[in-house]
Amino acid sequence: MPELIISISGMRGIIGENLHPEIAARYGAAFGTFLKAGGKNGPVCIGRDSRPSGPMLASALASGIMSVGLDVVDLGIVTTPTVGILVRHLDCAGGVVVTASHNPIEYNGIKLLLDNGIAPPKPLAEQIRSMYLEGKSGPVSSIDCGTCTPAEDPDTIHIDKVLSIVDVESISACNFKVVLDSVNGAGGRPGVRLLQSLGCQIVQVNTEPSGLFAHTPEPTAENLRDLCTQVTQARAHIGFAQDPDADRLAIVDETGRYIGEEYTLGLAARLVYMERKGTAAANLSTSRMIDDIASQSGGKVIRTPVGEANVAQAMIENHCVIGGEGNGGVIDLRIGPVRDSLVAMAMVLQLMARTGKPVGVLADEIGGYDMHKSKFSADPQQARRIIDKAKMVFSKAKIDESDGCRFDLPDGWIHLRTSNTEPVMRSIIETRRPEITQRYRDAVDQIRNEIG
Repeated sequence: MPELIISISGMRGIIGENLHPEIAARYGAAFGTFLKAGGKNGPVCIGRDSRPSGPMLASALASGIMSVGLDVVDLGIVTTPTVGILVRHLDCAGGVVVTASHNPIEYNGIKLLLDNGIAPPKPLAEQIRSMYLEGKSGPVSSIDCGTCTPAEDPDTIHIDKVLSIVDVESISACNFKVVLDSVNGAGGRPGVRLLQSLGCQIVQVNTEPSGLFAHTPEPTAENLRDLCTQVTQARAHIGFAQDPDADRLAIVDETGRYIGEEYTLGLAARLVYMERKGTAAANLSTSRMIDDIASQSGGKVIRTPVGEANVAQAMIENHCVIGGEGNGGVIDLRIGPVRDSLVAMAMVLQLMARTGKPVGVLADEIGGYDMHKSKFSADPQQARRIIDKAKMVFSKAKIDESDGCRFDLPDGWIHLRTSNTEPVMRSIIETRRPEITQRYRDAVDQIRNEIG
C-alpha cells in the first residue's frame, strides 16, 4: 500500500487505501488545536474540488475542527484560490481545501491555509504534522462544539477581485473567442462567469463539476490534444485548460498549438512589467523566461524552493509585483497570495487586448528555451544518492540546495528534487536548444541507471 504523504503541501493519499474519514477528522482536530494554541479562535472555511470523495473528506474534516470548538464555514465546490480569498474576506482563523490538484481521481488530499490565506511555512507545517501523528487535540464538551454554516456565493467575491485588476471594457471590445477546458473540476463555473464578464464568446469543454475527469487531469501537452483540436475547429483566439482545483492554467494558442504551463507566468509577467516596476518571485523549477522579462524592465527575480507557500512568502517579504510557478500558477498579491487560474486568464486576455497580438505571437516573443520535465520512482535513499552523484557529474555548475539540487550551467540548468505531493523524484531541465537538453537528459538517465 502506498504511504500517505504529509508534507508542506498538506496531506495526499488514495481514497480507500490510505486516506480515510477518520484520518481526515483527526487531521482537522489537530489543525483546529494548532490554530487555537496560536490564539486563533475564528471560524475555519472549508472548500473542495469536485472529486466524488470530496464531501466525505470535507465532512470528516469539519467534524474534527468542530470537535475542538471552532466553527466551520462550508464553501462547497470552489477553486483553491477562492478558499484563500475567503479566508481573509471572512476573517477566518484558517482554511482547508480538499483537493488532490492534478492527481488522478483515486487520489484526494487536504491542503491547509493560515489566516493570511497562505499554506503554513515548513516549520509550522511540521508542527501540525507532529500534532496529527501524536494525536494531540483539544476536544471540547458538547455545549462548546463548533457549528457549520454554508457560505453565500463565494465565486462572486473572487471574480469581482479579479475584474478589478484588468480593463474589462478593453477586453470586452475584442470579443475574444475562448475554449475553456476545466476537466470537470472546480474551475468551470467561476471560469465561465469570469469570461462572460470579460465579454468573451465561450466554448465550454468539461466545465460541469462532476469530478469524473474527462481526461488525465494534469494540464500537460499529452492530456490536452482534444483542447488543441477544439481551438482549431472553433477558430478560437485561445484555449485555456485548468487543473481540478483551478490554481493552474495551461494555454493553447490560436493555431491549436499547446504553448504550455511555463508560458502562463511569462505572459502574465510581461503584462505586469508593462504597467509596473519591481521584483518578481518564482521557484527553482520555473523557466528563465521570467528572469528575461523582469530584467528587460530593470527588475529581478527571487528564487525559492518549490511550493506555493514559499513563493508567496517571498513575494510578501519583498513586495513583489508578480510571482508564481512554472506549473501554470500565477500569484498576484492584489488578489491573494495563492496561485490562481482566473487571474492568469484575465491577465493573458488583457495582454492580448493591450498589444493587439495573438497569444501565439506573444509567446514566441518571450520564448527561446527548451524544457523537459520528467518524474520517476525513487525512495529517499535513492534520491540522495542520485543528487550526490549529480554533484560529481556537474561539478562545475553553480549549485542551489535549498530544494533538492539545482545545477546552473552556462547553457542551461537542471533541477532534481523529490515531490511534495507524490512518491516520486522530479527532473526539470531547461536549455537554449533541444540537443543540449537531450545531452543533459542522457546524463541524468545514466546517473539513475548507475544508482539503480
